[in-house]
Amino acid sequence: MPRTRVHNLFVSSDGFAAGDYVTLEQPIGEAQALFARFDGRVIHGIHGVDEPVTVDRALFSTWGQGIGAEIMGRRKYGPQTGEWTDDGWQGWWGDEPPFLTPVFILTHYPRESIEFANGTSFHFINASPEDALRLAQQAAGGLDVRIGGGPTTVSEFLQADLIDFLHVAIVPVVLGTGVRIWDHLTGLEDRFTVESISTSSGLTHQLWNRKR
Repeated sequence: MPRTRVHNLFVSSDGFAAGDYVTLEQPIGEAQALFARFDGRVIHGIHGVDEPVTVDRALFSTWGQGIGAEIMGRRKYGPQTGEWTDDGWQGWWGDEPPFLTPVFILTHYPRESIEFANGTSFHFINASPEDALRLAQQAAGGLDVRIGGGPTTVSEFLQADLIDFLHVAIVPVVLGTGVRIWDHLTGLEDRFTVESISTSSGLTHQLWNRKR
């Protein structure tokens, strides 16, 4: 049965998963320290990356395995707010976004879709978590759906009890401010089995699997 998954969700020791503000210069606000240990080259697999196969890289590499569609919040797509302008913005990733699947972007301002040669397409929808997941599952063709973030979007799907698997990487930094991930989720652990492993990089990976 297809699952709804979250991968590589980096969270500070004090519970923040993004900065307060997103700008062109700071895509995740003042929270770049969360990604200091992330090797994004391995998200499509460890093959072709001439580096040791560490636990961190192995876990990061599961991001794209078996994924047929993604859902993300508007703030992950770009810094704009309100009505869209004709500024040519196509996301942070240039002409080759790494997703390689349909991506559904949650926004109060739907617009025409954008398609790329590598198989990525962006679809802008005003939908509840339940309706967005239904659309993504139809597009995924029997594969899993990834909830790509940001933390507000992940939290909304957790609150709606729509997540089957959650990979959290706890980073040993204290941000003191930003967007929190665990608010309004009291008792979340009761719905999951949770495994943890710490690595020599300082990361603690948590793997949350829905109880069956």
